[in-house]
Amino acid sequence: MDSTLAKGLAAIEWMSRRQRDCRVTDLAQAFGLARSNAHRTLQTLVECGWATQDPATSAYRPSLRLFELGALVAEVSDMAALLRPHLAVLAQATGETIHLATLDGAEIVYLDKFDSPLPVAAYSRIGGRAPAYCVASGKALLSAANFEGAALRQRLGALASHTPHSIVDYAQLEAELARARTRGYAENREEWRLGVCGLGVPVFDARGEAVAALGMSVPSIRFTRTQARELAEQVMACAREASGTLGYRQGSGSTTRLPRALHHNDGDTKNESIRTPAAGRPAGRRRPVD
Repeated sequence: MDSTLAKGLAAIEWMSRRQRDCRVTDLAQAFGLARSNAHRTLQTLVECGWATQDPATSAYRPSLRLFELGALVAEVSDMAALLRPHLAVLAQATGETIHLATLDGAEIVYLDKFDSPLPVAAYSRIGGRAPAYCVASGKALLSAANFEGAALRQRLGALASHTPHSIVDYAQLEAELARARTRGYAENREEWRLGVCGLGVPVFDARGEAVAALGMSVPSIRFTRTQARELAEQVMACAREASGTLGYRQGSGSTTRLPRALHHNDGDTKNESIRTPAAGRPAGRRRPVD
């Protein structure tokens, strides 16, 4: 264990639960530290933005950064709970692995999932990560956020090859993201794991911002062009409903350019239904995560 980090985290928690300002001597006494050590710990917390110091009294208190992060964690948890019924419907209708993901730096993080019951299935793991440029959910979120040019390169860094199909050229990746914006969904064709393909569609909140992606992982044996288009229609329909649950309405104020798939006229989606999967899908062994 990193004792310095542990001490800093313990100090933040202690200050927060104390609910009043503290001085160097207070922290030193609470943790049995030398005064100089306690002073360094508090000053480090101030410099990193986790605490503030009153210039008049020299007393310390936690900053609002803790509140901001706590609110973000709660928002993600609430979002996953709100959208879980939509994932369940799509999973039941298609029989494929369905997941909810969010963008974190150059990677996506899986927030929720439903595994496919089929003998040949692709898996995702809640809390697992994958390079955003290699999976459909990540490409859907990158496209919705309009990352391109220098901003995209700064976000992702060097593009490593994970399979022979991985996109490692930025010009090709930008063209792929532009295509995803135009048609409303992104694809992954064995770019992260051989034998596993995927579809991803952004989910928007009331501000019109892409806060998550609805994804589907599919073994390549069930991902012909025709099958991919049919499944994409179902994922997009589900993402529209999920966005509505989060308060998204056409015309919501945002700087994000929304995919055309989320723009529909006169309530067209009211009559949309998720189709059941075609019978006679191939059986075999299970596949790794998308």
